[in-house]
Amino acid sequence: MRTSHFLLSASLLLIANANALAADPPAISWTKQVLDTKFRSEGVAVADVNKDGKKDVLNGEYWYEAPDWKPHELQPPMDHKDGLQNYSRSFACWSDDFNKDGYPDLIVIDFPGVPCYWMENPKGGSGHWTKHTIWHSACNETPIYADLLGTGKRVLIMGFQPKGAKSDGNEGQMAYFTPNEKDPNELWDMHPISEPTEPGKNGIPGTMRFSHGLGVGDLNNDKKQDVICTGGWWEQPAQADGKTAWAFHPANLGDACADMFAFDVDNDGKTDVISTSAHKFGVWWYKQRPINKEANELHPVFEKIELFGRLASEMHAAHFVDIDGDGNKDLVTGKRWWSHGRSEPGSSWDAKVVWLRAEKESDGFVNFVPKLIDSDSGIGTQFEVTDVNGDGLLDIVSSNKKGVRVLFQNPANGPLFLRALD
Repeated sequence: MRTSHFLLSASLLLIANANALAADPPAISWTKQVLDTKFRSEGVAVADVNKDGKKDVLNGEYWYEAPDWKPHELQPPMDHKDGLQNYSRSFACWSDDFNKDGYPDLIVIDFPGVPCYWMENPKGGSGHWTKHTIWHSACNETPIYADLLGTGKRVLIMGFQPKGAKSDGNEGQMAYFTPNEKDPNELWDMHPISEPTEPGKNGIPGTMRFSHGLGVGDLNNDKKQDVICTGGWWEQPAQADGKTAWAFHPANLGDACADMFAFDVDNDGKTDVISTSAHKFGVWWYKQRPINKEANELHPVFEKIELFGRLASEMHAAHFVDIDGDGNKDLVTGKRWWSHGRSEPGSSWDAKVVWLRAEKESDGFVNFVPKLIDSDSGIGTQFEVTDVNGDGLLDIVSSNKKGVRVLFQNPANGPLFLRALD
């Protein structure tokens, strides 16, 4: 395997607080580790592949073995060039043990609309990983792997097109998927969230091949996770049987966005929706207001409130997590570098990664204060925020057209020593 595209020496960059967009209370700094300089994927996962107690990085083509980040092929790699004119075959990745052999496997969402699959870990051994098809079609550019049902087990949530549908057609259905109960190597079990598209009717929101915007959260305060898209939300029933479609509440939740998060921003007891622009500029929240029965409203209405207009462009993925450990969830996002080449607004802007620190006022209203993490990394269509090195702090892992990177959050007493590549 050629190694000229891999970084063979440490690429460690301490990003000082002087580069931050706002002062950090308490001060937070980051150290960047470049694992690969080649465009491999726009999705990434983190798991202990070989069960040596260290978390590795996977992106559908390679896994990078900690702590030296040695690359291992998952499948024969393809040359995606610089990504200016083309895409990868990996838009999202998540790791879990699907065949219950004790080793983490990998979900890979390929190009939107085509089959998605999971790759079987050869129990920490060498060689390419066996592919198993999950479903014949994976639609919406923000699939989600999350504990939707509150069982402690994650499921794959996405739209799909029926077999035989035109790739650019409006037929689609929202569903969640679980491994086949009898044989995980077979197609997964499909559990409808929406009804299928009716002939001659408009398509189901969020289910088209290139739909943008998907989220999971409790919008009606019943302690159950609902599924959110830009056209509204599906209410999880009191008893989800995995066979019956959920009730849909239409709502205008904005333009093409990325991950969507349910959160009561203004502390009025009603859950709002936070999202970021996938291909243009903007970070917004949608305030949920009471139903006006006098106006014959049947479903909640949401009002758009802009947080940031031109913080960064092409923010095609996001996480809502507590970065600084103060008990408040913060928004982590960044620029998807060259999402459509140079055709999108702000395509030439820096490939920023930012976090929006949640600062709660005395009345409970939450303000978001943007802070720069890095200006030359960016994100893909999906990335990870997790503790990679076991120091108890959240780190950021991305794979995109600039390569593969880990942004390590430094402990309060300074950067954690990272082993260099030989």
